[in-house]
Order: sequence, then structure tokens, then C-alpha cells
Amino acid sequence: MIDDADLIAAAAPLCQQAKCAPPRGFERLAGGKNNRVWRLDLADGEAVVLKSYYHDPHDPRDRLAAEWAFLTHAWARGVTTCPQPLAIDHGAHLGLYTFMRGVKLSPGTVNDAHVQAALAFVLAVNAPPRTMDAMPPGSEACFSLEQHLTTVDRRIARLETLSPEAPMRAEAERFISARLQPTWVRVRAKILQETVRAEISIDDLIPLSRQIISPSDFGFHNALADGRDLAFIDFEYAGRDDPAKLACDFFCCPEIPAPISLHDLFVDGLVAGLSLQQADAARCRLLLDAYRVKWACIILNVFLPGDAARRAFADHAANAARCAEQLARASAKLDEIAVY
Repeated sequence: MIDDADLIAAAAPLCQQAKCAPPRGFERLAGGKNNRVWRLDLADGEAVVLKSYYHDPHDPRDRLAAEWAFLTHAWARGVTTCPQPLAIDHGAHLGLYTFMRGVKLSPGTVNDAHVQAALAFVLAVNAPPRTMDAMPPGSEACFSLEQHLTTVDRRIARLETLSPEAPMRAEAERFISARLQPTWVRVRAKILQETVRAEISIDDLIPLSRQIISPSDFGFHNALADGRDLAFIDFEYAGRDDPAKLACDFFCCPEIPAPISLHDLFVDGLVAGLSLQQADAARCRLLLDAYRVKWACIILNVFLPGDAARRAFADHAANAARCAEQLARASAKLDEIAVY
């Protein structure tokens, strides 16, 4: 991973490749767990963004390639409410992008106009020609009901062994065994009952014509508001996927949630705008509780060995508070599920 001291030297050839002015200074920006992000101030007064992507030989995901491919695809279709890809260094895992101005929305402020803007973004990215086979699958992509269920099964299984270093480990184990796992058993059974009633095969693959280019990890945690305009950032998990996964993740992501009252509006707009089928709309609704369980699992990742050890090393006291917070958030996510 690049050191700050070497940042200007590493950025200079990328700026030259992008035909930008040379960098003169930089500011570290808030980034995700998988990258480091800087705003570069250029000699001509403009600014760009440099991202250094996490890379691990044990992790097959190429986050730089996924984001670069998605943004190249979006800009080729005239979608400018996302960063423009400017230059790339695959070997150093670096990407250079335009700087998107704006501030993050606050929880509780998301409204109809914001959801409509997010829908418009997805539809624009998927505007004709829809060359679906040119885009690789996104991270954790699902192309059948069975694959959706298996994804949640896998996340539940990961929580069977929590880190001994995690604060509140005993409380987390009790929550997982007494509430999370039984809830998933009920939700999974109900989904299977509904598929039998509707004579749907859980193994049927969704054809390419009804898949989408998905931003993935798509939600208002990755949006910037500049007045009335909304821009979207961070596409390192993007790729081809089931529209139902996008819709469910969009309304289950807990950081800056979209109002669930707008779920039908989003789903109906997605189906109409992309000429999908009512079966796709039904899948969006059928899987919503499954994705609530999935997101409860994601929230509990703080208790897993790698995450727990990293956070304990950084700040044990802050880690204890974080674990307590995440346990409460996972419980709140399950509260959203109707009692069966």
C-alpha cells in the first residue's frame, strides 16, 4: 500500500497519463475499509481523486478493475453523476478520477427525490445498448433464487466462529443462536413456501436480458449531495447482477437508509424502466426479508476474527463501543422483519 510520503511521486505519472496539470498537494479523504483515498490539488487549481485499492493474494476480487469497468461503462453512456475515470495503474492498484463535490446526506433526510435520483442513475447506466455479457458478475452476484439463499446461508455459517478477541463475544453468540439463526430458518422456509405456491423453481437462472449492470453496495452512504444534485461514488463491487439484489440491498443498507415506504416506487420504476417482467418485481419483494437477515450478518462482521483483531489492535476501547453498537444495529435490522 502506498505511503503518504510517496504520494506525489506516484500521482504524477497518472496525472500526466490523464493530461492533467501536475499535482501540488493532497488531502486524505474518508474512504472505505478496502482503499485509501486522496484529493489531489493540481497546479492549475483543479482537483482530482486518487484511490489506492486494497489488494490481497487470498482475495480474488479486483476492486480497481470492477470500479474502472463500471465507470467507463457509465461515462460511455453519458452518465456524469459519478466520477469520470481518468488514469489507471493496474500494477500499483491506483486509479485517478474526477473529484465529485458535495456532502453526505444525514440519516433520516432521504426523501422521494433522492430515491428517484438513485433510480434514474441505475436506469441511465443500463440504457441501451445493454451489452450485459461484456460486464463480469458483481461481488456476491446472484442469478437464481437458490444463489440468493445460499449467500445468506454462507454468511450465517461465517458467524459460527467468532473472534476470541471480540468484546461482547458471549452476547453476540447468544444473539446469533437465539435470534439470528431461528429468524433465518423462518424466513428461508417462507420463501420456499412462496416459490412452491407460485410454481417457481429456485434453480432457474435469470436470463441475461433480465439482469442489470449493478453499482452494487449502492445506497446513500455512497452518495454526495451538492445542492439539489446527487452524485454517486464507490463502485468497487460493481458488475452484472440480479435487479432484485440491487433493490433489496438498496433498502436494507443501514448506514443512511432509504425509506422502506418507497420500496414499491423503486421496484416498479426499475421494472418499467428496464422492460423487466413482473416475476422480477415479485423476486424483489420476496427476497426483502432474506436481505434483512443478510445485512444483520454483515453488521456483525465486527465480531469475525480478521475484523476483530484489526480493530482491537487499533483501539480496544473504541472496538468495545463499536461491538455494542453493531449488536444493537443487527437486532434493529431483524426488527424490520414481520413475525411469521
